[in-house]
Amino acid sequence: MKNDLCQQFNRLYHKDAENAFFSPGRVNLIGEHIDYNGGLVMPCAITFGTYLLVSFNDDNIFRFRSLNFEDQFDIPLQRSYTKTGAGWFNYPLGIIDFFLRDGHQLRGIDMMFYGDIPISSGLSSSASIEVVTAFALNELLNCGYSRLDLVKLSKSVENNFIGVNSGIMDQFAVAFGEKNKALMLNCDTLEYQAVDTNLGDYILAIINTNKPRNLAESKYNERVRECKGALAALQQKLDIQNLCDIDTATFNQYKYLIKDEVLLKRAQHVIEENDRVKLAASALSKNNLAEFGRLMYASHDSLRDLYEVSGIELDTVAEYAKTDPNVAGARMTGAGFGGCAIALVKEDAFDSFSKQVIAYYTDKIGYAPSVYRSLIGDGVGVLESVIGGR
Repeated sequence: MKNDLCQQFNRLYHKDAENAFFSPGRVNLIGEHIDYNGGLVMPCAITFGTYLLVSFNDDNIFRFRSLNFEDQFDIPLQRSYTKTGAGWFNYPLGIIDFFLRDGHQLRGIDMMFYGDIPISSGLSSSASIEVVTAFALNELLNCGYSRLDLVKLSKSVENNFIGVNSGIMDQFAVAFGEKNKALMLNCDTLEYQAVDTNLGDYILAIINTNKPRNLAESKYNERVRECKGALAALQQKLDIQNLCDIDTATFNQYKYLIKDEVLLKRAQHVIEENDRVKLAASALSKNNLAEFGRLMYASHDSLRDLYEVSGIELDTVAEYAKTDPNVAGARMTGAGFGGCAIALVKEDAFDSFSKQVIAYYTDKIGYAPSVYRSLIGDGVGVLESVIGGR
């Protein structure tokens, strides 16, 4: 893989790459749609991700190439940039814009990206691209940003340059991921705990519904607005800054303040899901995968019924999983509206699970999903021993 990427870089630019970097994608084990509500989430980095090979040029031009997309983009060095169309290159361009606006002196760079994350699957390919670009620039230019700084600036680009009102979970997970650990992250304080994920005889299966979802064009921003509306209603009596500042018992006491039934459902999911994350961390710490799996199913049901972000494709995966005795739990992961589901599957039954869920899904939906074995991997970093014998 690494040698192939070096050869591809040479083919595109007729010179060798000088540095190489990798940033993973992520799955969220539990705690969905609460990162922008100040809640607890439990993501982990995966071993699929984004590779970035770079070399400086003397032309003061930023050149963007991807082995995944045909569209290319070249732009001269300027003082700042704005989003240009809907191309993939806007993600690294936004990072470059941030570095420029923050006062750093940049020079021309030839960049080649390659991702093995399924595109539009909800595994955070955008955050992976943002973080690997920010990490690379920080390393190459000795800017001195901490890893948390890189997370925050990447989120700023997603919100302000790209225009998606996402929380900080995706960027945090791909930057701070640790092998065989989930991150229980408080999205309000950014305090986190690395939780050992001893899956025993089980592995994590990722089931891509192959229904593309574009976050910026989905109802994601609508859900953000609905949560703000529910919060405003609760603030009539409660001194809170986020929905997740209260637990389910307190919500039940004050939910009468929310007059709109839709906003009530949104808030109920958010607050109950936040409580589920705490229970999930306790279950994992006790190696109680049966309880963790039960919480996964409960999370999916809430996302389907209260938050209304799943859809027939994701529901079909969860529906099949409940019939398979080799599955401990399953749920949609990511923003929804298509994308991926995850399942805890007995390792020795993975091939059987894969075959059967594909058949069940295809019969109901009309086309096949893709199923992957997933490992929990490390966060963003330099690819060692890749370039010129380093």
